[in-house]
Amino acid sequence: MADVESRMWTEAQLTVKDPNSYTGNVHQYVSLALEESRVCYIDGAWKEDDKFTGQGWFCRKSGSTEVMMRAMNLCRSLSPLHAECEALIWAMECMKTLTYSDVVFATDCSQLVKMVSTLEEWSAFSTHMEEFNRSKTFFSHFRIRHILRAQNTLADKLARGARSSPSALLYVDSTPPVWLARSVGDSS
Repeated sequence: MADVESRMWTEAQLTVKDPNSYTGNVHQYVSLALEESRVCYIDGAWKEDDKFTGQGWFCRKSGSTEVMMRAMNLCRSLSPLHAECEALIWAMECMKTLTYSDVVFATDCSQLVKMVSTLEEWSAFSTHMEEFNRSKTFFSHFRIRHILRAQNTLADKLARGARSSPSALLYVDSTPPVWLARSVGDSS
């Protein structure tokens, strides 16, 4: 199971050159589809030697300049896939708090999409799946899509910035933080 998770994680992290990827302006960011009401791009950042796991998401209403983004860190998760799952659950809870029930969640982690979209037993994630299923009840039509990593650059930057913070961090705003602006182009 660990080998499969590791291989799938590596495949999900492949970078594809995309001229529409994040360039510092959230209003230029790629939208999944014009007909979607809101798209919430999510990412979890994990490194074995880091103190924290980073989580980041940004939500964009199609055809609008309305953008909300958040980043947070917590004690390091058990694995990269755990970090991705925790980021999804946190984003879902935030969407519930904001009363956004018509949301498409977008992630570059294909294994996460598979995990929450199938009835397979993921014993290492049983607690997370219980929490996910509780959160999912708020959304009348839960939707999650796999996207290219190049289309998830802003959520990735938010998550990595939170992960590398030397202390606890919670960021909530509609404009990119200074540390995100500095990290554009940084691939660490």
